[in-house]
This record gives sequence, structure tokens and C-alpha cells, in this order.
Amino acid sequence: MKLKKMLSMVVSTVICATLLAGCGGNNAPASTTKAAEPAKTEAAAPATESGKKIKVGIINNDPNESGYRTANDKDLKATFCEANGFDASFAYSLKNDEQITAAQKFIQDEVDYLLLSAADTAGWDGVLKDAQAAGVKVILFDRTIDADPSLYEASIVSDMAKEGETAVEWLKGQNLPKYEIIHLQGVMGSAAQKGRSGALDATAKDLGWTIVTQQTAEWNAEKAQQIVQSAIDSNKSFNVIYAENDDMAKGAVAALDKANISHGVGKDVVVMGFDCNKWALEELLAKNWNYDGQCNPFQSSYIKDIIDKLEKGEAIGEKTIIMNEKGFDASTITQEDVDNYGI
Repeated sequence: MKLKKMLSMVVSTVICATLLAGCGGNNAPASTTKAAEPAKTEAAAPATESGKKIKVGIINNDPNESGYRTANDKDLKATFCEANGFDASFAYSLKNDEQITAAQKFIQDEVDYLLLSAADTAGWDGVLKDAQAAGVKVILFDRTIDADPSLYEASIVSDMAKEGETAVEWLKGQNLPKYEIIHLQGVMGSAAQKGRSGALDATAKDLGWTIVTQQTAEWNAEKAQQIVQSAIDSNKSFNVIYAENDDMAKGAVAALDKANISHGVGKDVVVMGFDCNKWALEELLAKNWNYDGQCNPFQSSYIKDIIDKLEKGEAIGEKTIIMNEKGFDASTITQEDVDNYGI
């Protein structure tokens, strides 16, 4: 009998270890439309008292868009896995119409929750009304949309306008002898683009700063490099790169390096990015870049907390949860900052 008991304990230990590995170590390729499933076992903890998995449809931007988005997608997959009681499906696109089509399919598939990071702030009223009519609860993450708050349960987002304002205030405080700016925008119409562009546009108009070039590189390093290279080839004078994410800043710097134009602290061109990828913060630490604005990708625990409350019939305190974020200056950043805030 003692031997049987010992064998039972060993089997139980192996099952628990399998569950933990399945939830925390999901390495599914970015193109998948379904979360990779951990090893099936009857011991998986259900999310509801009936033992039924909570069905979740998650609409996000392309995980390959940036380091931020890769971290965001990985965070969601680690939380919304079978071992945590979820049956999660994923859909990705940088286009609003494709996201809306995916949302409609999730509603038809009778998901319990629709989690949405919208490519564009506009155009969501119709599908959200359809979700509400079908009893599907909608939770926004990462980005806001232009819709009546009654159409969704909660919103866990970054304050993109504040991100832009913080960055522009920092730039204003540099007291440059002139402001000639290459402005690399993200995907047009997205909340991140609107917030980060809006602050710069307003201040440039008020203070007479020159926007030498203002184009979308759609978060892409290669496109950003081409835009900056074109400005260089046209002999345009500039001393600031304001890139709305780290990847575009990286592309801009590649063009500067190719042309032997110095950049960073005390150099010819001020380089600014957003997202706080670890490699980008290391560029600040090395004083090759000047500023990086934080955008927090780790929202899944907040979303799960809301779902847990809704499943228990509890009230949600704050409908809108704003992630805490700040900006980093190359003159003051530390290795501890890189380790703690780099994604």
C-alpha cells in the first residue's frame, strides 16, 4: 500500500509540472490563430464552478509589428491558456476591417468574452452592439476606441496622449537652438499614433518648430530607414528624430549611421522612441539615443481580474484602468532602469 501511495504522489507531481509548463512556456508561432494547448489532463483547474472552460476571442495587432506587441501577445497567451481555465482563440491584423470581420466571427462562435486591441479608434459601434445583443462581454486592452462606454465592460489601456505630452515636454526642456524634426508616425488612426502625434503637432504649431518630414512608417524599421534616408538624400536639415516606436527609431538610426551623422547625447541628432524595449533602453544607457517613452504591454493580469469578477457577479470598480508609465532620459537612466523596465 505504501508503494502505491508513493506512486500516486509522483504521478500527481508530474501532472502539476505539466500544467505549469503549458501555461507559462507557450512558444506558439506568431501567425497562429489558436493558442497552443498544454498537455490535456483531467486535473486542469476550471475557471467556472461547472468546470466549463471560458471561451475567449482575442483580437490583437500583428505580434511581429514590434517588440512591444510581441511581449503583449506572449503575456496574453501565458494567461489565457487551458490550464487557467480558458479556451482562447487569437486573430491578428493591423487593418480595422479585418479585425471587425474577426470580431464578427468570434461572436458567431459564441465566445463568452471578446478582448480587443483595435487597429483604429473608429468604426466599432456596430460590432460591439452585435456582441452586446449576443451576450458577449467586450474588454478593451492596450488601445482606446471611439465608442460609447456602455458597449464594453472595461478598458485597460495606456494614456497615449499623456505619453506624447511627456515626450514633447522633455523635448521642449532640451532648449535646442532650433527644432527641425523628422516625425515618424505609426499606423495612422491608431490610438498610439493619435496620442503621440497630437502632442507634437500642437507644440510645433504653438512654438514654431519645423516639421521637416512627417510620414507613417507603420511601426516598421525598414520603412523608417527609407524615410530618413530620403530626407538625407534631399539635403534636408534636421536635428531631431521623433519616432513613435522603438523599431522606427532603430530604422532611423540605421540611416543616420549609413550617412555618418552622429546621434545621441551631445551629438548632431536627438533620437526619441517609445515602448522601452530592453535593447532600446540599452541604447539610451550607451547615450546613442536620447529619450524613450514607456508603453506597458503587460495587461493580461488586469483583464483576468475583471473576468474573474464578472464570472462571480461582482461589480467592477473602475471601468477604465490606465497603466502607469513614464519617460526615460539618456542622461539619467541607470542599468537598474534597463533591467526593471525593459521589455
